[in-house]
Amino acid sequence: MKSIAVFCGSSPGNDSRYLEEAFSLGQIMAQQGLRLVYGGARVGLMGEVARGALEAGGEVVGVIPEFLKKKEVVHTGLTRLITTKNMHERKLILNEESDGFIALPGGFGTLEELFEIITWAQLGLHNKPVGILNSGGYYDHLIALLDHMVSKELLQRKFRELLLEHENINELVKQLQTRKPGDFRQRIAKDQL
Repeated sequence: MKSIAVFCGSSPGNDSRYLEEAFSLGQIMAQQGLRLVYGGARVGLMGEVARGALEAGGEVVGVIPEFLKKKEVVHTGLTRLITTKNMHERKLILNEESDGFIALPGGFGTLEELFEIITWAQLGLHNKPVGILNSGGYYDHLIALLDHMVSKELLQRKFRELLLEHENINELVKQLQTRKPGDFRQRIAKDQL
C-alpha cells in the first residue's frame, strides 16, 4: 500500500479529539511512507490531516472541484493539487490515486464519499480496503445501523464485512495494510449481488 484517501469534514466539529486524531493520522501516514490523498481543503479536519502529513514530511495530494477552489478553502501548500470539474470526477480521482480509504468524522459529504466507495467495492469495481476511524464513538450509531440492516436481511453480512473499523489510528492503518487483495472479492464473486 502506497497511498490512502481520507474522507473527513471541512468543519472542525466541537470535540478537539477529532482535530487531534486527524493531525495524528496525517503524521502516522507520513511516518509510514503513505501518501495522503484527500479533498484538498485547508480548513476543518481536512486541513488538520494535511497539516499533520506535511509537517511530518509526507506527500499530500489534494483533489478539489473548481467551484470549491474558488471559495478560497483550497490548501495551497500541498505536494500536488488536482482540480476537477465536479464532485463526481473528484471521487473518481480519489479512487484512482488511492490504495485504500479511511473515513474520519464528518457530515453528509464524508458519508456520501464513504458509502459510494464501499458500494463500488460491493459491486466489484475495486478491491481496496475501506475503514472508519471511530473517534470517541463517533460512528457507533452508524455501525449499529449497518448491523441492523444485516439483521433485517437488507445488507448481506459479507458486504457489511467490507467496512473495517477501529477507534485506534495505528490499528486501523494496520488493518488496511494487512488486508489482502481478494479477501472479499473471491467470496463475493461466488454469490450474486
